[in-house]
Amino acid sequence: MASIFTKIINGEIPCYKVAEDDNFIAFLDVNPNAKGHTLCVPKQEINKIFDMEEEHYLGLMKFSRKVAKALEKSVECKRIGVAVVGLEVPHVHVHLIPLQDMDDMRFERKTSLTPEEFESLAKTINSNL
Repeated sequence: MASIFTKIINGEIPCYKVAEDDNFIAFLDVNPNAKGHTLCVPKQEINKIFDMEEEHYLGLMKFSRKVAKALEKSVECKRIGVAVVGLEVPHVHVHLIPLQDMDDMRFERKTSLTPEEFESLAKTINSNL
């Protein structure tokens, strides 16, 4: 059965897309820890990050860095935090989270945005790529 991320990649579920290339996609997390929380996902469905081929893994990190730099220009924050947890969805994904403090990385405190705020933010991040 396809993961929720594969369904997003295939266009079966909508997303607030930030960036995309042939191998990866980045979109805003709809249940964000902080404004701008973005997920970078390989289009190939792989469960565990260290099961990726090295070249593909390095490509994901390069793609994530590019998105993080754009995110940092788009959302006021002290830095961009990075997490790879992978327990909630069996499809590799890198969390990029604008940080004000360590609690933003705990996945306990959530923020909410309107659909219009998500759309505007996705466009702003994309424009800073």
